[in-house]
Amino acid sequence: MGMTIAEKIIAAAAGVDAVRPGDIHTVEIDRLMSNDGTTHLTIDMYNQKLKNPHIADVSKLVWIVDHNVPADSPKTAASHKKMRDFAKEHGITFYEGKGVCHQIMMENHVRPGELIFGADSHTCAYGALGAFGTGVGCTDYLYAMVTGQSWVLVPETIRFNLTGKLPKGVYARDLILTIIGRIGANGANYKAMEFGGEGLKTLTMSDRIAICNLCVEAGAKTALMEVDDVALAYLKERGREPKHIFASDPDAVYAEEYEVDLSTLTPIVAKPHFVDNIVNARECAGTKIDEAFLGSCNNGRLEDLRVGAEILKGKKVHPLVRFLVVPASQEIYQKAMEEGLLKIFMDAGAIVMNPNCSVCWGSCQGVIGEGETLISTGTRNFKGRAGHADSFVYLASAATVTASAVKGEIVTADQL
Repeated sequence: MGMTIAEKIIAAAAGVDAVRPGDIHTVEIDRLMSNDGTTHLTIDMYNQKLKNPHIADVSKLVWIVDHNVPADSPKTAASHKKMRDFAKEHGITFYEGKGVCHQIMMENHVRPGELIFGADSHTCAYGALGAFGTGVGCTDYLYAMVTGQSWVLVPETIRFNLTGKLPKGVYARDLILTIIGRIGANGANYKAMEFGGEGLKTLTMSDRIAICNLCVEAGAKTALMEVDDVALAYLKERGREPKHIFASDPDAVYAEEYEVDLSTLTPIVAKPHFVDNIVNARECAGTKIDEAFLGSCNNGRLEDLRVGAEILKGKKVHPLVRFLVVPASQEIYQKAMEEGLLKIFMDAGAIVMNPNCSVCWGSCQGVIGEGETLISTGTRNFKGRAGHADSFVYLASAATVTASAVKGEIVTADQL
């Protein structure tokens, strides 16, 4: 019996010939990412709970300050200092002010075939490069940090065969929201979501990251895509080589298989307060908004900014709307500045911010108040995610978010 991509990565990390769903294996972890959301807790456990504190392989660790940057309070500043000092003391690769953790990891670290733990649920984004990325809590992170190992329960895999090509005005964001709406927010609980087929070849790396990033919103343990010329070109451009290039065997066994024709998709909005509460974006027409957000680890890349700038050029943000534009990394910010994209946003009245998680995280810049409505390219829309518990978050593509910022109510770009 053949194996899926997820199973092959786990088998390689466990040093065994084959694994099957439901097996539990001890695995070597290739890379460990943590951000300022929880790293201070890991440090406290390291210093206070361990009898013999040590790091198994410091070269595997990457720590990134991205959630509340710059610090928004003395409490946050203390947390950042603890993280900063520990990283310096132990020689841990450390980023601050460089961007959102998953974008930084994709730009500088992730390789196909790796098994990566991240102290953040959207670590599944790394599947865009054929890596098994999965989110873990502080305790599991600390154990892997100290031993270099962990255990993994081998997940079943759901296969998505992509065909066709996205129509004009429809984006990868619309695709993954459509899929989540189709299978449900619990539809992939502790399963791997695997993507392949001829349609995958039409998607850019930015598209692929957006798709894999949101798979955790369907409950997925991880997301994985076949490594093809697009992925290898991205890797080569950044001076890295794959660890392994795995493809699922023809006789691999899947829990479920879905056929997705990209050419049939339309702009989508996920309505409050669930990510699988999806509708055709046009059904939300007339919904007034107070704020729009273009950014996050899901949709803050250069391609997304280009989409937004093209729609916004020569127009103005609605006077009653706050439009936050937040590039996902410093590299993206600089390129957007060189291309004149940031000037277009600012000339139109948008607020361009430093690379960080921003309102997607919901505890620092741009949070919304009681009764306010946000349309966002962020990752989640549950109650209170972006501020007050009695606020409303709609999720949509960069195009729909930008168009809505201009109109002052939810519209698609072709409705402007």
